[in-house]
Amino acid sequence: MVIFVTFAQTISKYMKRTLLCLLIAGLSLAGSAQTRKNIQIPNLHGFVTLKCDFHIHTVFSDGTVWPTVRVAEAYREGLDAIAITDHIEYRPYNGDLKTSHNRSYDLAAPVAKAAGIILIKGSEITRAMPPGHFNALFLTDSEELDQPDYLDALRAAQKQNAFIFWNHPGWDAQQPDTTLWWAEHTKIWEQGAMMGIEVVNGTEYFPEAHQWCLEKNLTLLGNTDVHDPIQAHSDFADGTHRTMTLVFAKEATAEGIREALLNRRTAIYNRETLIGEERYLKELFEKALDIKVEKTNNTTVRITIKNNSDFIFHLNKTKHDERLVYFRNYTIVPQGTHVISVRLQDGAQGGDVNFCVENLLTQPNQGMPYSIKILP
Repeated sequence: MVIFVTFAQTISKYMKRTLLCLLIAGLSLAGSAQTRKNIQIPNLHGFVTLKCDFHIHTVFSDGTVWPTVRVAEAYREGLDAIAITDHIEYRPYNGDLKTSHNRSYDLAAPVAKAAGIILIKGSEITRAMPPGHFNALFLTDSEELDQPDYLDALRAAQKQNAFIFWNHPGWDAQQPDTTLWWAEHTKIWEQGAMMGIEVVNGTEYFPEAHQWCLEKNLTLLGNTDVHDPIQAHSDFADGTHRTMTLVFAKEATAEGIREALLNRRTAIYNRETLIGEERYLKELFEKALDIKVEKTNNTTVRITIKNNSDFIFHLNKTKHDERLVYFRNYTIVPQGTHVISVRLQDGAQGGDVNFCVENLLTQPNQGMPYSIKILP
């Protein structure tokens, strides 16, 4: 111990931080094979559902962990893909870690490959509002984005066929009163340099951004923007998960993810809420549940629902045939089996059990309508 302390006192702050982070990464990866969480989320027809986080930081910008730690966290949490997106313009540790903008990816790539995590090279273009911050994914050289003018930085990303999205549009540090779409965003969008928007950042939901994605055919994304160790924000022991983008890809590769992002096949998984286009959320809902409807007699119907996923679903009754009497509200728990009774009154032989899945948002702050049919 004396020898180690003496040695540590003689090395630079940079080397001490490097050694400590590498030690943490090694310990994390050493135990990861026994602790990897398998989040049960169904695949859609013809697609594999990939769990992704496209906005995370390391010590090579303003994060507090080494790049390999991000890989260890992703492996442990059951993610399929991550993008390390360190800031181009903001690097507070640059005095100790003065190096290429590609360095965080280069350090993490071999560890990600060994762990089976898809690692996407990315960077964050960091400017005041407008236009704010943008992430560029699938880069070949992050150095090219180091440009004085933000439009030149975005053009450099476009030349590399990057997928570019607007980060945390409602971040109160940049838009303290109202979440606004500026003239600069119109220009960026019209030039094809905005393909998506981060509708959820951390756990904060921006309904205005949700609406813009629907109006302008932009990809919906939800990411952590994590800077500290992920455990500082999520208590995984009690079932919490990080915010993630669910990508419905033709194949589990970086190119498969790119193709899906370009074609807007995503949903956002934030706490208990799913956000996305109705066609995808409806299929996720139906793939997650086995629903069996059977009449027990002329006046009672039993609906048995088995949830095979780790999603929770909150149901609220909507307008319906009042001769069908059923729950006012109901919660379907993860991996649970539920038996719901429906009474048929005043001669009703069948009909629709109508409800809204309140935590499946297909419109800003609006749940998804759904019906279970009872045949005569």
